[in-house]
Amino acid sequence: MKKTLFQSLIYAYVSIKFVALLFIPSLALAATPALEVSGWIPYWHDSEAIKDAKKHLSDLDAVYPFAFSVKEDGTLKDLAGLGESDWKAFIKSAKRKKVEIIPTIMWSDGQNIDRILSNTKLRKAHVKEIADMVKDGRYDGVDIDYEAKLSDTYDAFGVFLKELDKALGSKTLACTIEARTPPESLYRVIPEKINYANDYKAISKYCDQVEIMAYDQQRADLLLNNEKKGYPYMPVSDVDWVEKVVELALKDIPKEKIILGMPTYGNHYQITVAPEWFRDYKRIGALNIPDILEVADEYKVNPGRNKAGEMSYTYFATSSPFKLLNVLPVPKGTLKGMEVAAKALLFANATKMEVTFNYASYSDATAVEDKINLAKKYKLKGVALFKIDGEEDQDIWKSL
Repeated sequence: MKKTLFQSLIYAYVSIKFVALLFIPSLALAATPALEVSGWIPYWHDSEAIKDAKKHLSDLDAVYPFAFSVKEDGTLKDLAGLGESDWKAFIKSAKRKKVEIIPTIMWSDGQNIDRILSNTKLRKAHVKEIADMVKDGRYDGVDIDYEAKLSDTYDAFGVFLKELDKALGSKTLACTIEARTPPESLYRVIPEKINYANDYKAISKYCDQVEIMAYDQQRADLLLNNEKKGYPYMPVSDVDWVEKVVELALKDIPKEKIILGMPTYGNHYQITVAPEWFRDYKRIGALNIPDILEVADEYKVNPGRNKAGEMSYTYFATSSPFKLLNVLPVPKGTLKGMEVAAKALLFANATKMEVTFNYASYSDATAVEDKINLAKKYKLKGVALFKIDGEEDQDIWKSL
């Protein structure tokens, strides 16, 4: 039966509305950009790191080969050997997957940074060499990670970024900066004037993206140290501290530029407990997760989640005279992994003696996921793993 004109119009109207209902949710989803995912590939472990990163290229938007340092004269030194066959093959694979390659230049010599950047001639030569490196390597940009700068370099670093931004043209200028703890959490008495080394406003103006190294917190946050006492507290990156760092950065740097750097490693300490408190933390060293789990297996300890949201455990070393304290009862309600810490504190309180034990805290997939959720909460540009080397918790990639 043929449709009348009226029926045809009604049919067309209903069809259009139905299609619109299907299409509108898609538009809503498209309007919320996904977090960009990136990470640093360390030159000191590059063989395994390249293999690991290559496995996860489909999950990545950019990688930062941790490749260059700077000599005293301001010229670059390629520590990774980006021209070698392994790197060339990896970069080729990354480009096929449309993953950006942005090499990192890491420089931590404060005196020479100031000397080079404060001298117009030397600074311009340094800028030119960086721009030439990016152009010659056909990279997508460069990541500037200049640490341990003097407060005297505050203005010169801003001028350097301005000149480098211009020299790079359309290439990406990425800037990696240390996490800044809010003064009210950092100082017992806040100084009248704080001499920072990084000019957040200049960084915001000239850098296309800003990676905040939200790790190596340790005892930086005095307020959290106090709030979370009762157990060892020496985190790599407590999400509560990271949130403070992000909120402070957002006062000067737009969220569309901020990439949250997240740790994939842990730290190992010897702790001295005195009556009533965990007094001294002597760093044994950084540990990747396979090493941390090997130590846990050796001492037959079961890691648990600590007050910083990281996985951790405590133990008496084989050579420790205090290992006899293992026979003590575990106080009721003790956090998993903190059994030895609780026994040591119990003994120190009872005898007024000091006791030492070992402590490990590390950033596993759950700790990383907490940071991912924080980045989503504040609608940041993305997240970046430090580091991608095959020794991160592989469950991290499920969260990403």
